[in-house]
Amino acid sequence: MATAPNTRRPDALTLEVIELIGDVVARFHEDYEDTAGAHALTGAQARLLSLLSLEPLPMRKLAQKLKCEPSNVTGIVDRLEVRGLVERRPDPADRRVKLAAATEEGRRVARELREGLRFAREPLAALSEGERLALRDLLRRMAGAS
Repeated sequence: MATAPNTRRPDALTLEVIELIGDVVARFHEDYEDTAGAHALTGAQARLLSLLSLEPLPMRKLAQKLKCEPSNVTGIVDRLEVRGLVERRPDPADRRVKLAAATEEGRRVARELREGLRFAREPLAALSEGERLALRDLLRRMAGAS
C-alpha cells in the first residue's frame, strides 16, 4: 500500500529553517564565485577542479556530479587543461575510458580555493566543536533523506 504524500503545509519553524538554508547556500555560492574569480576561474571550473583534486574521474561521472551535460564537462576540462590544472589519462581499469585528473598545480589551486572560502571558515570557527559536529550530523541526515 503506497503512502500518501505529505500535503500538510509547513509550520513557521520549518519555513524559517528553509529560508535560513537558502541564505546560507546563497552566501556560500557568492563566496565560492568570488574565490574562484580570484584565481581567474568560473564557479563551474572551480567545482570541477575541486572534485578532481579528490580523485581522477571519467567525464560521465563528472557530468553526473556537476548535474550537467558531458559536452559541458568536456569544455570545462579543455579550459583547465590548457592552464595546466587538469590532465586527461587512460583509466587503468578500462583503457578506452579517459579520466580527468588534477595536476599538482591543480591540487594546489583547489587547496587554495578551499582555504580561501571566508564564509565557510569564519562563521564555522565561531561554533564550538560540539556544535560543528551536531551541524555536520544534521546536514548528513538531511542530505541522505532524499
